Amino acid sequence: MTKKNKIKIKANGKYLLVNRGFTVKKLLTTLKIPSKKVAIELNEEIIDKSKIHKTLLKNKDKIEIVHFIGGG
Repeated sequence: MTKKNKIKIKANGKYLLVNRGFTVKKLLTTLKIPSKKVAIELNEEIIDKSKIHKTLLKNKDKIEIVHFIGGG
């Protein structure tokens, strides 16, 4: 895959190169993060989890993934 087919994103403070057409769901899968226990912010806006399968990432997108941790 050539660099032309890649985009640069920032996920939780780290820069990543991913393929064009990469979805938020694909990113979670690649990072091995279960979607049930996280909140996802894309460019400072919370994403509805029902839309992560069709939300495409774009060059220079900034993603923050926050894990929920239970405790007592």
